[in-house]
Amino acid sequence: MRPLEGRHALVTGASRGIGGAIARALGEAGAALSLLGRDRQALLERARELGGEVHVEVCDVTDPEAVRRAVEGAEAAWGPVHILVNNAGQAESQPFLKTELALWQRMLQVNLTGAFLCTQAALPGMLRAGWGRIVNVASTAGLKGYPYVAAYVAAKHGLVGLTRALALELARKNITVNAVCPGFTETGLLAQSLNRIVEKTGRSPDEAREELARTNPQGRFVRPEEVAQAVLWLALPASAAINGQAIAVAGGEV
Repeated sequence: MRPLEGRHALVTGASRGIGGAIARALGEAGAALSLLGRDRQALLERARELGGEVHVEVCDVTDPEAVRRAVEGAEAAWGPVHILVNNAGQAESQPFLKTELALWQRMLQVNLTGAFLCTQAALPGMLRAGWGRIVNVASTAGLKGYPYVAAYVAAKHGLVGLTRALALELARKNITVNAVCPGFTETGLLAQSLNRIVEKTGRSPDEAREELARTNPQGRFVRPEEVAQAVLWLALPASAAINGQAIAVAGGEV
């Protein structure tokens, strides 16, 4: 019952939230894990919690040289990366006319360029191994629009586009490329969004939560473990025919 035994999974943004849940799901399925993130202490704590075969690399996914070193370090520990989960991301909100170029570039760099760099670094090993799974954690913002987050929405749409293009390019290489697109999920990122709503609108925390939860037809927030199960399914050997898809994990919102 460990279908990923002998596979090496690398997860970015892996110390907490969705990334942490993904790492746990892949590890429980038998994968050797490499966890990437910017906070060494948080990564080490996550590794201790997970136990088993866990390697840690401190890395800013927007830094090409840091990404190269991190993937090389992961490969030195466990061999070629078979499963790459591009989860690292960031969300900031501003009305469009107040969106400064620095914010725009930051959203593109973290949410799109980071996935590009990590994929370029890990893909040669997958090609040598003759097997691979690339899963990009996008967002429902990659499938529809939301007000006041134009830069984030544009970056996540770009990530879905990258997923679809690369899936076709690698279709005959025994490598699949898919995206999962969570709706509002119970993470630290959601807590930050709720705090901004409270600060800018004067609503109470409960009112802010109710407002965001209404976007989900189930009337609730998604749990990180639910996103992790979708990623795990896409990583399984039996999911070889699932390619180029952007799967919403959002209770029917999309």
